[in-house]
Amino acid sequence: MGEALSLTKIDAARQRAVAEALRAFLPAHAVLWQEEDTRPYECDGLTAYRHVPMVVALPETEAQVQRVLQTCHAMEVPVVPRGAGTGLSGGALPRGDGVLLSLAKFMRVVRIDPLARIAVVQPGVRNAAISDVVSAFGLYYAPDPSSQIACSIGGNVAENSGGVHCLKYGLTVHNVLKVRGFTVDGEPVAFGSESLDAPGYDLLALAIGSEGMLAVTTEVTVKLLPKPQAAQVVMASFDDVETAGHAVAAIIAAGILPAGLEMMDKPATRAVEEYVHAGYDLEAAAILLCECDGTPEEVADEIARVREVLARAGATRTSVSRDEPERLRFWSGRKA
Repeated sequence: MGEALSLTKIDAARQRAVAEALRAFLPAHAVLWQEEDTRPYECDGLTAYRHVPMVVALPETEAQVQRVLQTCHAMEVPVVPRGAGTGLSGGALPRGDGVLLSLAKFMRVVRIDPLARIAVVQPGVRNAAISDVVSAFGLYYAPDPSSQIACSIGGNVAENSGGVHCLKYGLTVHNVLKVRGFTVDGEPVAFGSESLDAPGYDLLALAIGSEGMLAVTTEVTVKLLPKPQAAQVVMASFDDVETAGHAVAAIIAAGILPAGLEMMDKPATRAVEEYVHAGYDLEAAAILLCECDGTPEEVADEIARVREVLARAGATRTSVSRDEPERLRFWSGRKA
């Protein structure tokens, strides 16, 4: 069980006043204040720390988000925004004297422009769903956190999420063009632009990763990339973790920029293998997963170079994914 933090206790009279103020413009089902309803929001993925929020607001429109922020600002009530609640940094940890503002109902894909290679989405859209809806155009969204089947793009913006492919394709900050939302007092703000540049100060990188403290995100414009023609993963085994770490440095030193590069030690591989059946070497002290993507010719050449580097670096065994299902299986343990 997680630890209940010693934060401000809930003031019942204050709670009723805030709930009534929010219910003046939100439907009754969108304002939660009874403990049996607010308890599920006591923590995010960092379950070691928990605190029941005073009130939970679940707006469905941008106008409602603005009114929630304006109302709370006028009543001097702190607000903590929340996405899907999968984060591991406590970014969505609520306060007992505040309102937890959930953006879970903002799940609409606003616009897809396959020629400009952008998608405009609401913050509640799941990370993996973006790639799903643009797949028909041969495009995808590159950042892929381990929780991508559940985490929301709004939460990714708040935490500047990465993923196994961030080495080559960057973090959220490198794949988002524009963020629109509201400040804590309900003032509309926009950071960035759909074009390559925007007038004024470049505050987009400041907003991304700010955990919702600079603005509550209500719309995100993401960059889309063409799906690689081919991708394969080399899985290498090592007798000790330090040697595997040196192999990572050797790959980079050889001028190779893999699409993905991750290491798992023996406790990790043993913990997930029974569940995912990825074919991990359970006797290895560490395994290294190195993905190469591009044209078939580029992938074949890079895979050969990677295997040479790994052999010189002390790998005791290497294997290469033979098809797409096996490639995904290799990664499944890392994302478990």
